[in-house]
Formats: sequence, C-alpha cells, structure tokens
Amino acid sequence: METPLSYVFDNDHPEAADRHGQLPAILDEFTIARLSSLGDLSGLRCLETGAGGGSVADWLARATGPSGRVLATDVNTRHLPPNPPYDVLVHDLEKDPVPDGPWDVIHARLVLLHLPGREAVLRRLAAALAPGGALVLEDFETTFRKLVLAAPTPQAAQLVDLYHELLVERVLPAHGNDPTWAGRVPAAMLEAGLTDVDTAIHSRSWPGGTAGALLIAANIAQAREDFLAAGLTETQLAELDRLVADPRLLVRGHFTYSTIGRRPSV
Repeated sequence: METPLSYVFDNDHPEAADRHGQLPAILDEFTIARLSSLGDLSGLRCLETGAGGGSVADWLARATGPSGRVLATDVNTRHLPPNPPYDVLVHDLEKDPVPDGPWDVIHARLVLLHLPGREAVLRRLAAALAPGGALVLEDFETTFRKLVLAAPTPQAAQLVDLYHELLVERVLPAHGNDPTWAGRVPAAMLEAGLTDVDTAIHSRSWPGGTAGALLIAANIAQAREDFLAAGLTETQLAELDRLVADPRLLVRGHFTYSTIGRRPSV
C-alpha cells in the first residue's frame, strides 16, 4: 500500500506559528480586497477551509455580521484562537465530505496546491455552493524565477535562487505540491461548471527582515531535512537565515493567483 504524502508545513511543527504570522502580513490585504469584490457579505454562509491562524475567518465573521455564519476548518486547528467569532471544525478536505451547506462563499488560500487530489476537491467545493455562490481559490504560482530583486552580493543572490529552485523542483513536489496548479485553476473551475471566472494576480517586493523575506526562513525551518536531502548544506542554510534578515536583500513574493468562480443562479 502506498504511503500517503505528508504535508510539508505541518501545523504541529514548532515553527508553524511563524508562518501563520507571516502569511497574513503578506496576503491578507489582497485576500480581503478579493472577498470584498463579491459585494455585501452580510448574512451570508461562508466556509473558510485551511483556516490556519484564522485571520481571514475573523474578517469574514465581521463582514457577515450576526445574521451570517462562518465555519473555519483545518486538518489541525491548534493555531486558531480560543473562543473565536466563528465555528471551528477539524476537517480533511481530501478525505471528508464538504461540511453541510450550501455555502454562499467558499474560500481556500494556499490549500489546494498541496493536495494531490486537488481537482476532485475543487469539484466537491463547487458542488457545495448555493446558486450564485462564489468559490475563491488563492494559491502561489512558484514556477516563475527571478525571485531576487537586489542582494548584498552576487553570491547571495545565487544562494537564494538555489533555495527557490530546490523548493519548487524537489522539496514541495516530494510532498504532493503542484507548483503549476494556480495557473490551472481557471480551467478547472470552468470544467466544474462555474461561471464568471476571474483571476487577479498579486505580488510585491519584500526587504530582508520583513514578512515576505522571513517566510524563506520559516520554510527552511519546517523543511530543513528536505532541503538537506535536496543538496543544500548546513552552512548554506545558516547563510540563508542570515540573508533574509539583511535589509540589503530584496525579494519578490511568489505570484498569488486569486481565482473566483460562481455557481450559476439557475
């Protein structure tokens, strides 16, 4: 029997809290703008899958108000706050049925790209929408190179480029991640019968010491053995940890594809 692929950024890892602090700093402004583009969310039923630290679920709870409902799910909910203003469910998107809806909004950020059964998951999520409901999927497209915009030395730039190459080509795919998924979501939504499919792409620069650069250190901390197995040395990993705190380093964040599709109203 084939051993299931493990998620590379497990919430039980001691460094997971760093990721859940950095990702909202990198992505929440863009995510909230996309969710706001759906219109007035007051009173709507919203499913937040792979809720992580709960920043988006918290925003949805405020946006939907007392007459709405927000359910935040994750395979491991340990990073969600106690007594949140939304419901919480331990849930595996690949193994468990979609929580009972129908849902007016379903949102998943940096979730499906990690799931080997992502196409089937998308179809199930689309089917769980209420008529006129919106599925919002946001994932990194990591195959683009030129991550480094400035570096203290050419050698530093080469090391960050090597980290990115190994992350995309070795470390993440070994755990079931598909770096090309974000660009395939629009077609998958159309195939699932969704309409009005719209994609917005976001990225910005991050100097050393800020969230977008420090995410590199969090990735290394959580996947250290994978990077060593892929060919990086302990010395190189230590140098990367130092570089991402150096303000002379300027990196481009991964392109984030935010794709919205709607279930037809009739």
